[in-house]
Amino acid sequence: MQMRVSDEDRERTAQQLQQAFAEGRLTQAELEERLEAALTARTYGDLLDLITDLPADRPQDSDVVELGSKNANVKRSGDWNVPRRLRVTSKYGSVELDFTQAVIPHPVVEVELDLTYGSAKIILPEGAVANVDGFQSDWGHPSTTNVPSRPRPGVLCVMVVGRAKFGGLTVRYPRKRWFTH
Repeated sequence: MQMRVSDEDRERTAQQLQQAFAEGRLTQAELEERLEAALTARTYGDLLDLITDLPADRPQDSDVVELGSKNANVKRSGDWNVPRRLRVTSKYGSVELDFTQAVIPHPVVEVELDLTYGSAKIILPEGAVANVDGFQSDWGHPSTTNVPSRPRPGVLCVMVVGRAKFGGLTVRYPRKRWFTH
């Protein structure tokens, strides 16, 4: 990945390395070496090389929020707290999760969908990535137009898993507004 990184990206990677050291995954010498490389990194590829052998944040059961409906739609938008893992079940309604104004303290969010007759729409903040490889649809298809799926340091990554029997999945960025200043 040849895209250049920002100071914020370097700082997030440094925090991840320090956390790995605190957990005993890195020695003092490894930490110092990797921190120096992180703070002088120029591209995302340079940063990814420093953390690929470290475990990704996995949600704990206490970090799971379950939403469900049998006959109505499930919608979350505006200013809401996003957990590490979100389980959404809907039998006859659709699901809309809008992350653009949400408070998201975690770098990785897992969304587990269980849909029978409805579809799901996930709206991401600009620059976020989404991986839908773990989502299956019997009668629809997942659509991630213009949304990259490869994780990048310092950027929200939404992992979508689950199943839809008679519905699809759309993951997109917010629509551009016309005639606004």
